[in-house]
Amino acid sequence: MAQNSFPYTYFEGKIVPSEDAKVSVQTHALQYGTGVFGGIRGYYNEAKKNLYVFRLPDHCKRLVNSTKIMQLQIQITPEEIQSIILDLLRKNEAKQNVYLRPFIYTSALQLSPRFHDVKADITIYALKLDDYLDTQNGLTTMVSSWQRFSDNQIPTLSKVSGGYVNSALAKSEAVQNGMDEAIFLDARGFVSEGSAENLFIVRDGVIHTPTIPSSILEGITRRSIIQIAKDLGYQVIERDIARSELYIADELFFSGTGVQVAWVKEVDRRVIGNGNIGPITKKIQSIFFEAVRGEQPNYMNWLTPVY
Repeated sequence: MAQNSFPYTYFEGKIVPSEDAKVSVQTHALQYGTGVFGGIRGYYNEAKKNLYVFRLPDHCKRLVNSTKIMQLQIQITPEEIQSIILDLLRKNEAKQNVYLRPFIYTSALQLSPRFHDVKADITIYALKLDDYLDTQNGLTTMVSSWQRFSDNQIPTLSKVSGGYVNSALAKSEAVQNGMDEAIFLDARGFVSEGSAENLFIVRDGVIHTPTIPSSILEGITRRSIIQIAKDLGYQVIERDIARSELYIADELFFSGTGVQVAWVKEVDRRVIGNGNIGPITKKIQSIFFEAVRGEQPNYMNWLTPVY
């Protein structure tokens, strides 16, 4: 069991010791990537002695929508998933920052890559997690030689486990070339997203981000950032973004459950802005981190307390 794992995992209908949550090597999803998953964070507020799960209903709804898109054979509601997650966190007595991974997968032991008529189950595990990528010092990035797959190849609004081969190729390429992260272009050559995060640029005080048709995941953190930015009075435009615009952006940052809000200092060896975190990014990042810890009254409706 990983060192940052919790003692208990939800596995095929019940909470069990994490070391007992195992599947056969013949499991359908292991062979074909036929599963969907979510990434959910919880933030512990020491002063309030409570753990807050960020946008739990939204994440659970997206997970169930993913099963509909992919025809996974399981009957479960967003509300049922929420209840399981809260029970699991309480069972683990989680009192630190956490990352949750619900995974709905084809659990049958059979051949033939398909979604219909294949039994599916759900498992949920939790990890102790603070930063996934550096949020303070700026990330170095490169435009990947790997193209982001389109919605007509693998549905981009569903977090399909098999589709993350695409992300893994881009991430490895970036890291092996000395960078922190990759940036995908879509099939048309426009900017899409990072390997596992949405992307924003700032030009002349206006925030821009790629549209859903740019083969991006409809990010829940992305939606939150757009709301925060608008509440601060910034204009946010969702549009196609050309690759060369990355190089002349005043600011550039990623958003996502894992990455949270992390600024980018370099793309393809070009320094973004003056090489420091930009004022708009810094303000949004500050409010976001306050919001997820229950320190922004205007955004308390985004949080589900565990205790």
